[in-house]
Amino acid sequence: MAKLTPTLQRWMAGERIGPLPARQADQAPPQLSFEFFPPRTEALEQQLWACIRRLAPLRPRFVSVTYGAGGSTHARTHATVSRLAAETDLVPAAHLTCVGATREEVDAVARGYREAGVRHIVALRGDAPGGGAYAPHPGGYDYACDLVAGLRRIGDFEISVAAYPETHPAARSPEDDLDNLRRKLDAGATRAITQYFFDTATYLRFLDRCLAAGITAPIVPGIMPVSNYAQAARFSAMCGTAVPAWLGHLFEGTEEDPEIRRIVASIVAAEQVRTLQANGVDEFHFYTLNRPDLTYAIAHILGVRPATASGAA
Repeated sequence: MAKLTPTLQRWMAGERIGPLPARQADQAPPQLSFEFFPPRTEALEQQLWACIRRLAPLRPRFVSVTYGAGGSTHARTHATVSRLAAETDLVPAAHLTCVGATREEVDAVARGYREAGVRHIVALRGDAPGGGAYAPHPGGYDYACDLVAGLRRIGDFEISVAAYPETHPAARSPEDDLDNLRRKLDAGATRAITQYFFDTATYLRFLDRCLAAGITAPIVPGIMPVSNYAQAARFSAMCGTAVPAWLGHLFEGTEEDPEIRRIVASIVAAEQVRTLQANGVDEFHFYTLNRPDLTYAIAHILGVRPATASGAA
């Protein structure tokens, strides 16, 4: 018998990895939700609504609008959410934080959303302005679990909260962070949406930990398609998200080639969601950064196709 070449030896000795299962024709596509941020300029306003019009035909479960540190984008968030409620068929979800306001002021914002037809709140502790250490506002809600309980007193909101597969940077330990998630859900939250991550095994291990801790509410994976690696790496360092070495290697040398960056980004995100889908995940939350094309392409790969009418303004 001829001696095997080193290449064939590797092929023969290597682990056999089966293909990702294909979605069957009778299998419902996963549910999606999208996150936008409120615009600061007229040009960004046009970009936001172009993004909304592009993604609306995919019939997301809801679309959320972020809230700046210290409530810095409150007026813009309220305006965007109110317009979504008034002018589109989309289900808007407004971010609301504990920072920079008393309980009465936060409650008034929540009632304003309710009057505008908004029934879904993403309740967050929030970050201190300027990136300093968080401290509860005097007379305000201390933490997200307190905010959730306050919203429950105001009305029958659907409430989403944050979860951190890699542990919140300010948490004393992963166990304390998991306990905090449980407190938010026990206070009345409907689901948790995770901070974005790049290693799918990190999310799946987190699910195992949640189940072992008796947490059975939906833990929706947050997905951020990366179109600018350097920017994503900087932001990830601030929020405690690990950036695997393989991700940097994939984007290496693409700094001056935006088309290659988009192709790499779509492959990375598609592999991530397809692997999660193969593990039974049937709901995804996309951080769109108000750029729709990558999210739209990944939704197509997941089997989510546009409706006949968008319902967008």
